[in-house]
Amino acid sequence: MEAKKILIGGEWTASSEAFEVKNPYDGELLAEIANADADLIERSLKAARTAASKMRNLARFQIAKGLRAISAGIEARKEEFTRLIVLESAKPVIYARGEVDRAIATFSWAAGEAERFAGESVPIDIQAAGRGKRGRTLRIPRGVIYGITPFNFPLNLVAHKVAPALASGNAIVIKPSPRTPLTSLLLGEVFLESGLPPSALQIIPTDVANIPKIVNDDRVAMISFTGSAAVGWELKNNVGKKPIALELGGNAPVIVDESADVEKSLSRTLTGAFAYSGQVCISVQRVYVHSGLFDKWSASFVERTRSLKKGDPLDEKTQVSAMIDEVAAVRAESWINEAVDGGAKTLSGGKRTGSFLEPTVLTNTDSEMRVVAEEAFAPVVVVEKFDQFADAIAMANNSKYGLQAGVFSNDQRNIDLAVDRLEYGGIIINDAPIFRVDNMPYGGMKESGFGREGVRYAMDEMTELKLIVRDP
Repeated sequence: MEAKKILIGGEWTASSEAFEVKNPYDGELLAEIANADADLIERSLKAARTAASKMRNLARFQIAKGLRAISAGIEARKEEFTRLIVLESAKPVIYARGEVDRAIATFSWAAGEAERFAGESVPIDIQAAGRGKRGRTLRIPRGVIYGITPFNFPLNLVAHKVAPALASGNAIVIKPSPRTPLTSLLLGEVFLESGLPPSALQIIPTDVANIPKIVNDDRVAMISFTGSAAVGWELKNNVGKKPIALELGGNAPVIVDESADVEKSLSRTLTGAFAYSGQVCISVQRVYVHSGLFDKWSASFVERTRSLKKGDPLDEKTQVSAMIDEVAAVRAESWINEAVDGGAKTLSGGKRTGSFLEPTVLTNTDSEMRVVAEEAFAPVVVVEKFDQFADAIAMANNSKYGLQAGVFSNDQRNIDLAVDRLEYGGIIINDAPIFRVDNMPYGGMKESGFGREGVRYAMDEMTELKLIVRDP
């Protein structure tokens, strides 16, 4: 099998190195992908720097036109993108199709932001020294952005780096996950038809060993990383003064109080826990239910968990399929077994076959168990009870992560308390924390990173602020 070429300097380029991409569901070899060596990386950085100068000089309407062309190009090849996401990630097609829709919207939104992204007037005459002077700010593109993306959203998480980078006048080099590079390469095909400078987006799979040299290269102005907390914080420690945005892991809690809409809390928490086998950084992992509702709520949740349709991700009815690989499934299984050995009770699931892990519900856990304390990134959820709402908030906050949390309540006092005290970057009221719309600011506190994604907010991260003061 001839290795699939990668996008460098506006051209599809071969390499002497390659790696395999397999379907996680059935093990089928999907492709061999060229793997960039040091010479190709150097070529890409030279091209990116030249493209950054061209992007900076484009008019807003030109950038917006190009972004709309990308959005339309994804729309025109929607089924192709959907199928490719399913094949290389084992994401059920019902969720893969939603991811493609989100990417279409992400580039469309970025086009509008490109047209209106600007600085602001600054009142200078608030002190006597500023009398007669006028101030304004400009947003200046940083130059070359280096984006590192994970496997779980092989299109839309790439879009969340590419769209704001281009919209704010930068060039960007993407290192996709080696598990799911095919979808990003298909995006590269669409990009080349956009009319934007061909080297403004490059898709370059490469070995992890090459990353330190790339991120510390002076031509790279900023790093945008989405992935695990351990890797993200290590990366930050290695880049010195260079700006970096980190969108890291989570351990999302849900609180269900006695005033909640029980049916909605059940249906949304079920989806939030098990969509794409829990391999989402805002998947529901911990659920705290008021003691007055707990028995009935947990029994219904377990019944619904057992009824989830499992199987081939290409089947329109499938809700849960294989995890990304057997290693990930084995790790999650070991955490479940460890919890059970420590006194936890399995209400549903817990069994593994190859890379498929049954959707699992546990209770009677403690905060030291890894299924509670760490990011499972698997179809595993813990359900526990509380008496006082303040105690539920304390349990939710008892985590080193702080990405998003969900609260189901119709008690305004409890809602206000949750908004005030929950230590999370996003608080989702009467929905699961898995909720995300692509223009909203998205990011976390504590070990979940810093900086924000969401097109407009990422554009702020990818530009520098320049102040101009004029004395007429």
